[in-house]
Amino acid sequence: MTSSTPPSALPGNPYAAHGGDPYAHNGDQSTQQQHTQYRQVAPLDELGAAAQRIAANVERVLVGKPEVVRIALVTLLAEGHLLVEDVPGVGKTSLAKALARSIDCTVSRIQFTPDLLPSDVTGVSIFNRQTNEFEFRPGPVFANIVVGDEINRASPKTQSALLECMEEEQVTVDANTYHLESPFMVIATQNPIEMEGTYALPEAQRDRFTARVSIGYPDPAAELAMVDEHSGHNPLADLQPVSHADQVKHLVETVRAVKLSPDIRRYAVELVSATRRLPEIRIGASPRSTLHLVRAARAQAALSGRDFVVPDDLHAVAVPVLAHRLVLTPEAQAGRRSPAELIRALVQRVPVPQSGPPAAPQSGGKWAARGDR
Repeated sequence: MTSSTPPSALPGNPYAAHGGDPYAHNGDQSTQQQHTQYRQVAPLDELGAAAQRIAANVERVLVGKPEVVRIALVTLLAEGHLLVEDVPGVGKTSLAKALARSIDCTVSRIQFTPDLLPSDVTGVSIFNRQTNEFEFRPGPVFANIVVGDEINRASPKTQSALLECMEEEQVTVDANTYHLESPFMVIATQNPIEMEGTYALPEAQRDRFTARVSIGYPDPAAELAMVDEHSGHNPLADLQPVSHADQVKHLVETVRAVKLSPDIRRYAVELVSATRRLPEIRIGASPRSTLHLVRAARAQAALSGRDFVVPDDLHAVAVPVLAHRLVLTPEAQAGRRSPAELIRALVQRVPVPQSGPPAAPQSGGKWAARGDR
């Protein structure tokens, strides 16, 4: 059995030998020249450089949480949605805003409240007296990145407005369907406490989030650095985009091309199906979660500089992708068992496939380095 989490997910900057990053802000280069340079670099190198750049930008705001930033990047590249759940004041909204501002694309923010209506999210048709026709006014969901703050403050009726958006990337209003632009990502936050006046997300809503992360409290050194750097100035105010929508689309295409061997596919299915047989679980992970697990593992492999998936990639994303989908039995809840704990134990029990990688790694993956398969 290998370790569950790779020590590092972000390779070094491959652009050093090419005179700098073609997507760094440079007023002397035209957009067309930048795109030409961009295509000349190997796809995994492009992805590694872009991921490193976005991660460094986000970590200017969220200090001392590289694993949380990694999961956010994995979710973005896996074409998924992220649920950030933690106690107040640990940086949930800051993480969402920093990731959104790091990409030069359309961004909107929704503050969920009990009086919010579905039309406030999706948009509404308004009658135009001049044309005697109804015109559709798009809501804030028509953006590349949608930040939903305190999503459990809204009523179930309003929460359900996101179901179609998150799964099908489209909105249906008054029998008309409007497609959302790609990339499309919802980053929602919620507090697990202060439950008065809140509405817990139903299982169908949680299942549409590719991953859930909890930021947690920073260690003393990180908190001291935060006090030194952030007490007199908000770093979000100076955060500039370091990527853009077209580049993210290209990176997503790179992730889609990551190889997945039959053994790894079976291993992913076995991991997910095993959650449905746990005695502590009332409702196990859905087939949708298998797809999300595989997509996240592909993104994790690409961030590690490989064009194929290994079991370590599944281990690295298993907890954030699967834990929030599980519904515990009352006995397990009384025994204070956590879904994350059950997933970690499951990863240790399910046999790891013994076959080798489907192809030689491009930059020396962990599989080849350890030789323990």
